[in-house]
Amino acid sequence: MYSTVSWELMEKFVFDVFCACGVPPEDAGVCADVLLESDRRGIESHGVNRLKPIYVDRIMAKIQNPVTNFDIVSDSAATAVVDGHDGMGQVIAKRCMQMAIDKAKKFGLGMVAARNSTHFGIAGYYASMAVNNGCIGITGTNARPSIAPTFGVENMLGTNPLTFGIPSDDPFEFMLDCATSITQRGRIEHFARIGAPTPAGMVIGKDGNTKTDSEQILKDLVNGAAALAPVGGIGEELAGYKGFGYATVVEILCSALQNGSYLKLLDGIGKDGERQPHRLGHFFIAIDVGFFIPLKTFKNITGNILRDLRNSEKAPGHDRIFTAGEKEYLIRQELKTTGLPINKGVQSELIAIRDEFGLKQYKFPFES
Repeated sequence: MYSTVSWELMEKFVFDVFCACGVPPEDAGVCADVLLESDRRGIESHGVNRLKPIYVDRIMAKIQNPVTNFDIVSDSAATAVVDGHDGMGQVIAKRCMQMAIDKAKKFGLGMVAARNSTHFGIAGYYASMAVNNGCIGITGTNARPSIAPTFGVENMLGTNPLTFGIPSDDPFEFMLDCATSITQRGRIEHFARIGAPTPAGMVIGKDGNTKTDSEQILKDLVNGAAALAPVGGIGEELAGYKGFGYATVVEILCSALQNGSYLKLLDGIGKDGERQPHRLGHFFIAIDVGFFIPLKTFKNITGNILRDLRNSEKAPGHDRIFTAGEKEYLIRQELKTTGLPINKGVQSELIAIRDEFGLKQYKFPFES
């Protein structure tokens, strides 16, 4: 079902696909890097799986601009608001986080909010940028409606990740990059591609019952007949209200700070049912650790906390505790030598994209 492709081949191919869509080469390099960074970390749901449905298809449908016009709406010593004009989310996000980092290096903290953006890939990419510059990185994005409020069945909130990257003296950073829903749409897309059901409890139907048919769920998420459950699950028994609350925090920070779109305004559907830009909002925060304490000391304390957690008593049947970012680090080390695994559904999409854009120089190993 899976076939392995070399990173070099896939990096060149994804870059050329973005260029073929009209993305300028410099921006295409950013988009390709963000997309493949997801795969390098083993986050299959946000990697090349989404090259066609999220980026190529939206550019071809003219609801996303391949050329990014980046305007700074307001700017102060430590803050800024930008407008991405429905351009490439990865390009917008990388520039925003760099602005936040530059401000943090001068004033200890920088925050940038963006409006009229598009899907920016994995949020952890931008938090890592901050970590690599000696900062704590915090970022979030809203998204097309997917999550139902606790005691509700209507998809109102996006999967709205709230992401933290923190420097450590471990070989890997602390990286908490996850949706405020139990699962995200990309994972259900993955289940559908491999013909697997969605585990019970992740998705709620209009009747209040859980749904498991992955292909049907993807349709129902679009037509409003299903919604994702927030972190904690359906109802209050397992504290689903906590995930609902955090998703709402992200929604507010991604819209109210920059006068951006929110909730149903992000569904990508016009008043006559036509497709339109999603006009997402993001926020990016960088905190320079050196304004509080020497970076080496901070990293050591962080590392000690994480090591103590990993070395604590294990539950029966388990011999290891992982801290956030560790599994992604281990997967990255493994995939460096093995290459990128591509599932059968995505293999077909890559062939179709290649043929559509006439990229005849590419032949994939799974074709032989």
